Amino acid sequence: MTLPGLGLGDGPGVAPAARRGALPPCTPHQEAAASWTSVSLTLSEGGALPPPSDSVENSWRGPGGATPPGGGAGAAPPQATSAAPRRHLALALPRLPVDRLRRGGVQGPVVVWRGVGSRREVVLAGDLPGVCPGQALSDVRAMVPEAVVVEWDQAADAAWREELALWALRFSPLVALAGGDALVLDVTGVAHLFGGEAALLGRAVGGLARLGAGAVGVVADAPAAALALARAGRGGLVVAPGGDAAAVAELPLSVLPVAPEVVVALSRMGLRRLGEVRRQPRAPLARRFGQALLRALDEAAGELCAPISPLRPPPELEAAREFLEPLITREAIDVAVAALLGALCRRLEAAGRGARRVVLRAHRVDGRVQELAVGTGLAVRDPAHLGRLFEQRLERLEPGFGFDRIALLAEATERMAGVQSGFAGGGMQAGVAGGAGALRREELARLFDRLGQRVQLWRLAPATRHWPEREVRRVAATEPVAVPAGWPRAPRPVRLLRRPVELGAMALLPDAPPSLLRIGRDSHRVRAAEGPERLEPEWWRPSPPRRARDYYRVELASGARLWVCRVGFGAEARWFLHGYL
Repeated sequence: MTLPGLGLGDGPGVAPAARRGALPPCTPHQEAAASWTSVSLTLSEGGALPPPSDSVENSWRGPGGATPPGGGAGAAPPQATSAAPRRHLALALPRLPVDRLRRGGVQGPVVVWRGVGSRREVVLAGDLPGVCPGQALSDVRAMVPEAVVVEWDQAADAAWREELALWALRFSPLVALAGGDALVLDVTGVAHLFGGEAALLGRAVGGLARLGAGAVGVVADAPAAALALARAGRGGLVVAPGGDAAAVAELPLSVLPVAPEVVVALSRMGLRRLGEVRRQPRAPLARRFGQALLRALDEAAGELCAPISPLRPPPELEAAREFLEPLITREAIDVAVAALLGALCRRLEAAGRGARRVVLRAHRVDGRVQELAVGTGLAVRDPAHLGRLFEQRLERLEPGFGFDRIALLAEATERMAGVQSGFAGGGMQAGVAGGAGALRREELARLFDRLGQRVQLWRLAPATRHWPEREVRRVAATEPVAVPAGWPRAPRPVRLLRRPVELGAMALLPDAPPSLLRIGRDSHRVRAAEGPERLEPEWWRPSPPRRARDYYRVELASGARLWVCRVGFGAEARWFLHGYL
């Protein structure tokens, strides 16, 4: 059959992936690239904690405890060839604006509207059959005058959707926002921890319902296929591996992320289902509607896997616990955090790594998630030291009605090996000295870590610049600094001003040092001066044009020593105070 006006016809016996111009099939993730291990424990606030062991931890780790490939912010782990495809859970939130208002206490019929130019149209209606999105608000008010009319607050909806995404991190470390009305979870390798994909799907949808958010969940290979099925209302569907193309064949084109004009044009040609469009030749479709349509079709059919962008980067190691009774008191929270720190540090020790950044993620029973983070100057895996760093920060937690889940995540780790301090009486003086030096460095780093929770700590290191304000750079307090020979070239002030202060100056000659300085309304006689030290602008750097500076070290009659500079010469000369010697 050929459709008039487009020249689209059926290709007899040609599979979609084998057509000319078809995109390559989705390649699944290699099972050995990463592993997710989790065992949920229960704990009552008044009961005792079970002895922590390696079986109580959750970990997303690669070989040797390293970050999974591609495990950074904004990118999912890369895909490699394997027999098992990746699996994704899509959670569509079709009534998100109304659910948010219901959660805030709004009862009865609700109409959410937005302004489009001078027209007010309906975005979503709750408990009002017959009211459609896009309908004029004046018509709806005439039909249902008792309805509560609320303007659409997109920022509030987006904030609540992000809270729901953080809540969903209990199911997978890879949770992404999709469009404005859905969540996507990469559940590869985690479904067995919840009793299978169907049980995981039911638990996620049921948890969102308890939080007041109605969700439609679908599990499929490709995230686009799961999203299309969820937005079509096929809730509770678990698509068998490799069955995405058949599952989406009868879906309407409106579930695709394409322009409405494209859907209308295809509908006028008699193409209203995804399967009908996919059976047409690709070249005419691309010429008429562009590559975006073909890409959307391939993604929905699972022939092309678009990576998701996680809301949080997956941690390298994690330890988490769930509680039958929510934790409310500080004592119960301290006991739980101490047990999790011990479990996480054992995992770090087994992997031969130490943590540089640890995040505590506390899930409240009302769905809100609170996060606390601590950083260390050196890699550590001592639970006592990490506990001291978290001690004061735990005061910022607001339990509300309690926490039902607490997780500790090692987001940044480094290789860490044990230090041998030598054998007693063995005559290994070098080993003893080296071990003592490492111990002192570790103790100093721990001191910096504790001080860093209250104030900002850093040290200065030489930089390859010669402008005074750019001659040094900030580095971590524990970072070793190598000072090159002959640096600095000349004495520098003890305190360098961030913003130089303009002065008034008098000199006997145009190029002579100042003999009198005027700072504000006060005049100061210069008793001695050294200089000038001329600094030319860095002409090799793309910066605004600058003028040369002449620096002088001056001593006032009062005994104060200043570092002043002159910019320009003659009548155009300007003087500045740049530091104190």
